[in-house]
Amino acid sequence: MSLSHRRRCAAVVLVPALLLFSGCMIGPDFNRPKVAVSDTWLESGDQRVSTGSAAYRNWWTAFNDPVLDRLVEQAYRDNLSLRQAGVRVLQARAQLGIAIGEVFPQTQQAVGSAQYFRTSDRAETAAFSGASGGSGVFQFWQSQVGVQASWELDFWGRIRRNIQSADATFLSTLADYDSTLVTLTADVANNYIALRTAEERIRIAKENADAQDGILKITDVRFKYGTATQRDVEQARTSLLNTQASIPPLETERRQAQDALSVLLGLPPRDLTDVLAGASGIPASPPQVIVGIPADLLRRRPDVRGAELQAAAQSAQIGVAKGDLLPVFSLNGSLVFVSTDLGRFKLSDMFRWGARSIQAGPSVQWNILNYGQITNNVRVQDASFQQLLIAYQNVVLSAQRDVEDNVIAFLRAQDRAELLAQSVTSAKTALDLAVLQYREGITDFTTVLTAQNAVLAQQDSLASTLGNISTSLVGIYRALGGGWEIREGQDFVPPEIKAEMERRTNWGGLLAPANYNVPASRQPEGAPRLPDW
Repeated sequence: MSLSHRRRCAAVVLVPALLLFSGCMIGPDFNRPKVAVSDTWLESGDQRVSTGSAAYRNWWTAFNDPVLDRLVEQAYRDNLSLRQAGVRVLQARAQLGIAIGEVFPQTQQAVGSAQYFRTSDRAETAAFSGASGGSGVFQFWQSQVGVQASWELDFWGRIRRNIQSADATFLSTLADYDSTLVTLTADVANNYIALRTAEERIRIAKENADAQDGILKITDVRFKYGTATQRDVEQARTSLLNTQASIPPLETERRQAQDALSVLLGLPPRDLTDVLAGASGIPASPPQVIVGIPADLLRRRPDVRGAELQAAAQSAQIGVAKGDLLPVFSLNGSLVFVSTDLGRFKLSDMFRWGARSIQAGPSVQWNILNYGQITNNVRVQDASFQQLLIAYQNVVLSAQRDVEDNVIAFLRAQDRAELLAQSVTSAKTALDLAVLQYREGITDFTTVLTAQNAVLAQQDSLASTLGNISTSLVGIYRALGGGWEIREGQDFVPPEIKAEMERRTNWGGLLAPANYNVPASRQPEGAPRLPDW
């Protein structure tokens, strides 16, 4: 057996051997870190708080407000921040395609060149080519065409770790989209509640202003007949003006809430009378809320899921960095056709099979003299991973706090509203008696004035508290991670934006929802797959 034949046989044996051992993956396998999760909520003993299981897909329907339902639907369809988050998902999916492509021959080049050589006849190239002296110049043309390829075998799993990291990053971006959707639905509900609360407070202020105007007229008449003093008239006028002065700030709050809703709906600030037509009044929340158990947050909240996936992506990067410490096994090959016009050869001979030049075989590269750079890069990646583990634990704790804060706010606001409702009733009764006694001359105007202010204050506080109850309920659903499920089975990017992107760039099949709208429960994968053309 010739030496060249033995070398070819060795290469044939070596390649399958390398591929056989490509199943190992260097670096740590990610495991969800342990976190401190409470067994139950602090207020779970209250009968208004249920720990049963519930779906929060369309939590805003608990308010039974068709206007709110329409607003959320329109915001989901047209909100620009949500669209931006959807395009980021497409970007992360394309980044995953880059990582997948590294599994296949990494360096693939089509080689083509035409070169003109001119040198002295004493030069080494001239002597090697057999040029004779005399003219003092050696010149010829050379052209070549062919292909070259280099394929790094994923012996240690470095490339697969990189795919795993890119896939976790993609899934994390998907969780960010879900978080944006949770925030969007809560912001729409909160601004709608703020708008309706401001409208109710304006109605109360105007109603009290009308009543105070009537009392001012009574006081003015009594002053003309000498049964009231100028001080009574001025106090009545002061009370009326103060009530009227409270209306412009409330109108500002209403306008600001309306402008915020406009932006959330993907519109410039404008009059939303047509959109808000229908139900009015502060959305009434149900008396009871279902919060499940704290452990459910690990599954349901997108930001918790996203923090876990970010840690998983960084964990895989440790394996990628460790792979640089080990030798890299590659298969290299080239097929090139070369021809010259030197001697009896012609440039057109390049297309003859005899003009071929073939090189093929394995290679090993090992960066031994890295002076600690690779080792310290591994340490950098490990430290980043540890930071993300701590960040994940902190997100879980913050999620539990969010639920607890909003639950207690919801319950205490209900308690406050019940007391304020009784207070409003008593204040109205006291005002009616004070006005009657004032007309009969039994009491002075200060008693009427005090009763008037008490009615306005208690009514305004009740309206604000009713808004706080609804806002706290929204906060509970937001803290529980409700609302993102409405994207399941839906597209993230509107057709018109996809059409614009396709006009600029060949996206292949990546714009199909099946390629990026994956179940939230899917785990990162590092297995090689077909490339995304």
